[in-house]
Amino acid sequence: QVQLVESGGGSVQAGGSLRLSCKVSQNPDSVNCMGWFRQVPGKEREGLAAIATGGGSTYYADSVEGRFTISHDNAKNTAYLQMDSLKTEDTAMYYCAVDFVPVQRCRGKQLAALGAWGQGTQVTVSS
Repeated sequence: QVQLVESGGGSVQAGGSLRLSCKVSQNPDSVNCMGWFRQVPGKEREGLAAIATGGGSTYYADSVEGRFTISHDNAKNTAYLQMDSLKTEDTAMYYCAVDFVPVQRCRGKQLAALGAWGQGTQVTVSS
């Protein structure tokens, strides 16, 4: 069973940066799509970014395009989300998810179907 452990969340002032990590406890050959999401209580989960680990293609939601950067390290089987220029509205619980899917599904609303999810890490941005 795949286990994902997120880390790197915390509290930061608006305009600051955080880097989230997602360690995946599975053979990296069994994962080809890694994504980051966030959820605020009472709202739907939002897919933020994804990376196809084979070719490196990336996807970003409009809300984070230009501010967040997704990357991965195959050797460490870890995905990262670098978050810059943070805003108070970025406050949420952040989750990572992984799966092995057709590359064209490693983006957009199809990310919600990724099979393995972490427990989340809280990000709080204050003004």
